[in-house]
Amino acid sequence: MKKLSVIVLLFTLNWGFAQEEGENTYQKRVLETAEIDLLFSYYNQDGENAAVTGGEGTEELTDATSSIVVKMPLNPDDVLTVDVGISAYSSASSSNIDPFDKSSRTASPFSASSGASQSDALVHFNPTYEHSSDDRNSVYSAQAYISSEYDYFSLGFGGGYTRLFNERNTQFGASFQVFLDSWNPQYPVELRDGFFDSRISGSGTYNPSFVAFDDETRNSYSLSLSISQILGKRLQGSIFLDLVSQKGLLSTPHQRVYFSDFNDFFIEDFQLADGVEQLPDSRFKIPIGARLNYYLNDLIVLRSYYRYYSDDWGISAHTASLEVPVKLSDKFTLYPNYRYYDQTAADYFYGKEAATSSLDFYTSDYDLSAFSSHQYGMGVRYKDIFAGTKVFTFGLKTIDLRFNKYDRSDGLSSYIFSLGTTFVGN
Repeated sequence: MKKLSVIVLLFTLNWGFAQEEGENTYQKRVLETAEIDLLFSYYNQDGENAAVTGGEGTEELTDATSSIVVKMPLNPDDVLTVDVGISAYSSASSSNIDPFDKSSRTASPFSASSGASQSDALVHFNPTYEHSSDDRNSVYSAQAYISSEYDYFSLGFGGGYTRLFNERNTQFGASFQVFLDSWNPQYPVELRDGFFDSRISGSGTYNPSFVAFDDETRNSYSLSLSISQILGKRLQGSIFLDLVSQKGLLSTPHQRVYFSDFNDFFIEDFQLADGVEQLPDSRFKIPIGARLNYYLNDLIVLRSYYRYYSDDWGISAHTASLEVPVKLSDKFTLYPNYRYYDQTAADYFYGKEAATSSLDFYTSDYDLSAFSSHQYGMGVRYKDIFAGTKVFTFGLKTIDLRFNKYDRSDGLSSYIFSLGTTFVGN
């Protein structure tokens, strides 16, 4: 039984417990005291297949994200969690929505413009309320989500239910989410009304195939189901299924497309768009996967993951990953990990100047192309269960430091550094 308790802790199942009810029985609180998570990440990527410039051009991007997550016990049964954050990014590719900013640089898809779309910030606010039953075998949740950036606004809400049974060896979960989003389309500058530039060169007259989108909304609906089972003293597994439906403007308005049956036109070294990507106004996704965690000994746990993905745009994908936490001491744990991903291309993907204008749907976004990727990472966690180190009135419980390197077969590469700390109240 001691080993089983250790396994439950290591697998972070977060299955609460309560004593049997009685007049003088103490009811354990779901969350004993307030907790604060401070999170920061820095992301950097580069590549040469930017969708903003029709599948050819710099993909250089940096993003710094910080957020604070506060968990507050409202009473013995209820917890309110508030997640607030901001993500500030600088993107060489999105800067080329308007590459003709009359700066000293020559307009080119492989260099960044200094236009207004070069950088932006995304702000999000995500409160979640959870209620646990008296016997701690049922958890109900409700949440909301709001985010905003210069060309996109998202409003979401959802709820969930978790049930523990079979002497808490089995956990079933179900949740749903709805996102109601709206675009403020930023079309490539050469496709906007009134555009004129005397530097245009090419054979004939520049006459792109472009009509602004009528629908500027995107709605997403998802249902998630999962079941987790302790299979033995050393083994725990889970399976999950998501059903996701999207409706509305699923194209990205500022992503250019170049047609094989159109003449090429340039300003300096930058090719003018023949149009923007056109994708269906609906998409249905089905990811299904499983986790299997094995308690090897007091020092090592094996955490494996597999997911199969399919959608009605023609993409199918496989994801497999392995993380091996290694306990160095009572306070320090290492987290080496590896992830492999492989996907087929969407039916509507075409490289630069491979699509024709007669097609109904087309995109040169390499995220929808066929590719494979590898991700390698290492993390280290410091944990003090007694929270002895104090910052004001809060004790430092954990510090997580992680680094991951990502390489894709189409040449995109990136890395992400993340730091997380958890503080607990008195």
